[in-house]
Amino acid sequence: MDRLFEFVVNHYVLVSLFVAFLVAILILESRRGGAKISAQGAVNLINKDEAVVVDIRDRKEFGEGRITGSINIPLNSLKSRVGELSKFKDKQIIVADKMGQHSAMAVKQLNAEGFSNVVRLNGGVADWKASNLPLVKK
Repeated sequence: MDRLFEFVVNHYVLVSLFVAFLVAILILESRRGGAKISAQGAVNLINKDEAVVVDIRDRKEFGEGRITGSINIPLNSLKSRVGELSKFKDKQIIVADKMGQHSAMAVKQLNAEGFSNVVRLNGGVADWKASNLPLVKK
């Protein structure tokens, strides 16, 4: 530990550049996928009929449990099926996936297609379950 402090003191320019790059990467990564919304915030928007949930999980996972009223468009076919969402351009779109890891890519694709009001569900369906919110099973 003493050697770490010695290194930092002796090479403060390198350490400060490293910290600056690290902060820049974290900021860019957090902005890349768009805004996040909590499970409770999503419930509020869904109940006011101001939001549409797009579930990007595959059909099997979607069948095991889904958010009420959600539309299943798997991530790998989102680009070809984006026309199905055109009637919801004026509404908030909430993108949900399994654990919140892949929804950033879907938000980026939807933004590129002209959807401006898109957010991602923080933590995905796993966080939805953890919040004891209901899932519909087919």
